[in-house]
Amino acid sequence: MKFMSTTALAIVATLGVATGASAEIRLGASLSATGPAAFLGDPEAKTIEMLVEEVNAKGGINGEEIVLTLYDDGGDPNKARTFATRLTEDDEVVAIIGGTTTGTSMSILAVAEEEGIPFISLAGAIQIVDPVKEYVFKTPHTDRMACEKIFDNMKKNGITKVGMISGTDGFGASMQAQCKDVAGDYGIEILADEIYGPGDADMTPQLTKIKNTEGVQAILNPGFGQGPAIVTRNASQLGIDLPFYQSHGVASDSFIELVGADAAQGVRLPGTALLIADILPEDDVQRDVVMTYKSAYEDKYGQNVSTFGGYANDAFLLMMSAMEQAGGEDPDAIRDALEATDGLVGTTGVYTMGPDNHLGLDLSAFRMLEIDNGGWKSID
Repeated sequence: MKFMSTTALAIVATLGVATGASAEIRLGASLSATGPAAFLGDPEAKTIEMLVEEVNAKGGINGEEIVLTLYDDGGDPNKARTFATRLTEDDEVVAIIGGTTTGTSMSILAVAEEEGIPFISLAGAIQIVDPVKEYVFKTPHTDRMACEKIFDNMKKNGITKVGMISGTDGFGASMQAQCKDVAGDYGIEILADEIYGPGDADMTPQLTKIKNTEGVQAILNPGFGQGPAIVTRNASQLGIDLPFYQSHGVASDSFIELVGADAAQGVRLPGTALLIADILPEDDVQRDVVMTYKSAYEDKYGQNVSTFGGYANDAFLLMMSAMEQAGGEDPDAIRDALEATDGLVGTTGVYTMGPDNHLGLDLSAFRMLEIDNGGWKSID
């Protein structure tokens, strides 16, 4: 499926745009707007279309209109690679945003690197940007950072022995490995280590093993999609009364809706300022950007914002800022400007990149959150 958008969206009031755009800048996107990752990709696609519309309504970038070519890869890495090739060879885009999942991101980045096109991924796995690749950047925190934030919270709460149940999808498997790698740094011992497949509909056997493992003080579930919702419901059904930690891969209101407020009560996870927008202090550096995006998205679509749409928002802000700084459509100049990003405030955090850092966020950008009565509260 292909969506073409010459209607645009904007978000950055600081983009010194001109009126009467007479030229164009071609921006590409491959997102999982349908399929198993649609709860991630649909708000991402809507966000980018909205922002392109806004930017063009204000005159574009340096007087040039943004022309968006957006493909729906349905979460299929093979389709994502095909669309990335089409974007670079046929649609002649100068930059790409996308890669809803780790799998699709890895496919797109291979093309971006080969063609010399700057690419900003919206997926979480650390291997997208580590090791650093010349043309590849991303906006979500890495899975390794999520492990560190979770283990830091466990340590503060006197938790040292955990049971882990992880998805075998690209994100789940990557985060499982990263958590194992850093657990010792926080004095955490993993006493049980269970897995489940993307299509599994009942994780009761794995959770029963964890429940019966002597000494387990908390449960951690690296994963995204339907799996973590099933795990959380099953844990509630088994009456497991232990602190329960999820990943940032489920940091959205839709997760609470899938699980049910009662079963999700008390679940802890690292998330972004966007999920607690209404209770951010007035002096929070992210408040204005978060509220601007939240208001624009919810007014336009009549839906709550999500963390994942926020990743797309930040990718677009980064790309528009780089395009403005590059002063043209040269992919290498855009790449250089992305790498020189310094202090750009997004919904996910404040981005400062460099030759050795194509993410630009540190652990302070994460907010430790807990689900409470069907909503979110900060427990930092």
